[in-house]
Order: sequence, then structure tokens, then C-alpha cells
Amino acid sequence: MSIRHYTPRRRARGGASPLLIKVMGVALAATVLMQILYPLVDGGFLGVITIASVYTAALTMFLHGIAAYGARYGWTMLGITVSFGFFIEQLGVTTSWPFGEYTYSDTLGPKIFSVPLVVPFAWVMIAHPCLVAARRIGKSWVFLYGALLMMAWDLFLDPLMVSAGRWTWVVKGTHVPFQPEIPLSNAFGWLLSGMLLMTLLHFLTPRDRRKVGGSLIAADLLLFWTWFSGVVGNLFFFGRPGIAGFSGLILGLLLAPYFFNRWVGRP
Repeated sequence: MSIRHYTPRRRARGGASPLLIKVMGVALAATVLMQILYPLVDGGFLGVITIASVYTAALTMFLHGIAAYGARYGWTMLGITVSFGFFIEQLGVTTSWPFGEYTYSDTLGPKIFSVPLVVPFAWVMIAHPCLVAARRIGKSWVFLYGALLMMAWDLFLDPLMVSAGRWTWVVKGTHVPFQPEIPLSNAFGWLLSGMLLMTLLHFLTPRDRRKVGGSLIAADLLLFWTWFSGVVGNLFFFGRPGIAGFSGLILGLLLAPYFFNRWVGRP
């Protein structure tokens, strides 16, 4: 008879440093502040905070990935998402597939070929919190739930950027409800590309959270803020109640099971 020693599987080595958590908090606060200022300013300053808020949001999600899942997750997620975002956007601008025919203006800063440098980092801003939610809810359907969240997120982002002249569409045929300036093919493109990206991230990044510093609060806050600010902004500042209602309903319904699970489920 032998005595077997059982060692529980570790989620991740160590924990996130307090400095990392503080920097993440500052970056998240800066993101929210700039998005609050967005409808209140114009001109060159509006352009600055448009670009800066994407970078701070991407930084927040990158640091959150490290804090919650470890450095290997953070760097792998960043590398895959930035590369994928640049590739799919370059494909879209060049071939009009899968999103439709569109072009970027010169107001989003320097470009690599036809894609502004900031755009792939917007994919990081969106992809990480959607993956977090999808892994919590989706189980074997992570790729679909995460992609639906990304598509719904863009229902707020795209009309805001188009109205500001950051990019323009050629609309042929059916458009997104309450968004005549954006073709329905854009929603299809986000769903299709989102499913591929979610699949890559789900299988190529660690899934176990750190024991120390593994809170999901930063991702939760960005998801909730995106929904809340999208509804309030379109309803009271941008004069587009149709978008507030339609996009708010879709993203709200998709986020409801995740936040309910976070409220009543496991830590």
C-alpha cells in the first residue's frame, strides 16, 4: 500500500504586481474620462482623444489579461489580436471582404499601407473583454458568443466613427437598422471575423486565472461602460435614439447572461 500525494493544479504562477494593477486602473479611468469628454469637445482635441482612448483601452485590456491570466496570456493575446486586426482590416480595405467597401480617412494618425496604426489596437480593446465573457458563458460556443458580442459592440462604434469622418462606406443594398451610412455586410463581417479571432484566442491562450490579481472587474467595467455610454450618448448627445434603442437592446441582451452569471455565479 502506498500513500499518494495530491497536488492541486495551479491556476497561474504568482500574482499580478500592485504596480501593474495601479497602471491598469489609471488607464481605465483615462479611457472612461476621454469617452465622457468625446461629445463635449471638437476640432483637433476630439481627434486626439479619439485615438488616445483606443490606446488606453487597449493598454487596460492588455494589462488586465496579464493580471487575470498571466504574462503568457497577455502577450499572446496582444500579438494574435493586433496581427489579426491588421490583416483582416487590410483585407477589407483592399478587397471589400468581409465587411463591405470602405476607406479610412487620414484623421486616425499614421497608416501601415491602408490601415491606421490605431485600428488593430481597437481590436484588442474589443476582443479581450468579449473573450472573457465568452469563456464564462459560451463553454463549447465561445467562438459564437464572443463574436456576437464583438458585432454588437461595433453597432455603437461604427456609426460614431463614420459620423466623425474617421472612415466612410459605400452602401449598396441593405444597411444596418437605424444606420443608413453603414451596410449590413459590416455586421456580417464582424460576426465572421469575430468567430475566427475568438477561436484562435480561445485555443492559443491560457484559460486559467491567477489566484492573486485574477479579478475580472476591469473587463466587466469596460463591457458595461460600452453599453451604458453607447445608449446615453446616442440618446442625449448624438441625437440618434434609434441606435440607442436598437444597438442597446442587442448588446444588452447579449451581456445580460454574463452579468447575471457574474452576480450569482462563482467568483
